[in-house]
Amino acid sequence: MNTPNDLSDIETATLGHFLETGFMSPALQALLPDRRVFGPALTIRMQGDDGAALVDALSIAEPGQVIVVDRCGDMRHACWGAVTTCAAQARGVAGVVIDGFVTDRSAITQAGFPVWCRGRSPITTKPRGIGGDVNVTIHCGGVAVHPGDMVLADESGVVVLNPAQAQAHIDRARQMQQDELIVLERLRAGETLAEITRRKKQPA
Repeated sequence: MNTPNDLSDIETATLGHFLETGFMSPALQALLPDRRVFGPALTIRMQGDDGAALVDALSIAEPGQVIVVDRCGDMRHACWGAVTTCAAQARGVAGVVIDGFVTDRSAITQAGFPVWCRGRSPITTKPRGIGGDVNVTIHCGGVAVHPGDMVLADESGVVVLNPAQAQAHIDRARQMQQDELIVLERLRAGETLAEITRRKKQPA
């Protein structure tokens, strides 16, 4: 039974059939493509090689949250690895979305922790404590993310939904996915896609 704002059966690609906004850059890819996660965003802004904000966030993260990290354009340092994965799992974090790089891919994969990122780097951040913010509005993958926004991530990508609008989008997507099953059955029965999608002629 689906509960309010339950996205466990919703595909980001279904939302992409009727939404244009809220989708992060396709450059953010899943390390574990078979996983789907959803939950309220715990946002982090990190600059350069300072990883202190992530340490702070991992100390207050709540079960079911999705950590979303704005790397402020840093294209050099990995902010996530084996230790942060362990810390996140210990807090019950659902997954992490990083507009940047990770390291220790094998350890992350072995732990089975869902991560979306731009790639990998051997150069890591350090807890310098120079700057950074937790639970503020950030930008990740070209999308503004507010604390508590609903995040859905799967094999196709990452989408961010306003909590006030999420349920309506979820209901529409769920109906579309049910309708698609009927379309697939008709295709297997021999109908063509043109026959199925052809608009009915209006009476004169």
